[in-house]
Amino acid sequence: MGALILDCRIFFHDKCFDGACSASVFTRFHRECIKTASEFSYHGLVHRAGALFNESDFIEGENAIVDFKYSASKKVTWWFDHHLSAFLTPEDQADYERGQADGTESMRKFYDPAYTSCTGLILDVATNKFGFNAEALAELRYWADIVDGAKYESATAAVDMAAPAMKLTMVIESTQDGSLGKKLIPLLTEMPLQEVLDQPFVQELLGPLMERHQAALKLIGERASMERGVIQFDITDYPTEGYNKFIPYYLFPGGTYNVGLSKSSFRTKVAVGTNPWTPLPAEKLANLAVICERYGGGGHARVGAISFPPDREEDARRAAGEIVSELQARDTAG
Repeated sequence: MGALILDCRIFFHDKCFDGACSASVFTRFHRECIKTASEFSYHGLVHRAGALFNESDFIEGENAIVDFKYSASKKVTWWFDHHLSAFLTPEDQADYERGQADGTESMRKFYDPAYTSCTGLILDVATNKFGFNAEALAELRYWADIVDGAKYESATAAVDMAAPAMKLTMVIESTQDGSLGKKLIPLLTEMPLQEVLDQPFVQELLGPLMERHQAALKLIGERASMERGVIQFDITDYPTEGYNKFIPYYLFPGGTYNVGLSKSSFRTKVAVGTNPWTPLPAEKLANLAVICERYGGGGHARVGAISFPPDREEDARRAAGEIVSELQARDTAG
């Protein structure tokens, strides 16, 4: 056991259910198996145009990044990710591979894009390599896989959001409270999801967000259209911190892809997705991470996004148009 370190700072994918769950399971694993930190602090990260990390945010103790892109900073002591677009540059990927090859970081940095959720990756690594008992966190893994893998029973189930995890996902993705993740993560480590949802500070956010959800359903219903298997809409004139990503498929069950333009306080976003319920086989579907990477974005094979500065709406609109055309041509050919 190493000397006690005052703080372990965990950098997590903010506004993301899997990001919050990943930070939670890492906290419990570190506390029970590594035992070198007396306290944990949390720092949310979001995909935005420009630099994703500030070197000054890394502390002198331990720094862990979960469910987010790789940083080659020598101050980063732990890293877990499962996104296809995990590396910002070839140099970052080479740095990771060097650490794996020479063994210096093979027990501290882990990457596997085959995992549905980063929560699942952390739990398996913690269990198989460090002897962690993950039994108490099975609920987090179950729902992180469903939410991050879009494994809902139907678009209706995803939009109705009956389960506690789905309501928590909406709160996490949509709230403008920058401290929410920091408050939720310690609770997710110890409480069932229903108890977390029942917390007064969560309930206070939930009511207005449910109203916004209904408004977003109406707005996207008015704006969205589908042509040659591609659903598209632009709601940049109604700034929002997030919306239910399954609304397009609820409105257009026959769509194969969705390209949505939206604007928040810190970015103009092009969200690109594949209908989780499409009957098309995987080999006929586009790799959306690869498409988004061309524009500086990334993600998974079935869902990706590109972030532009808030004042670059026209660039975002141009990229969205090009992606729509590409996906329409693919759908027609497929």
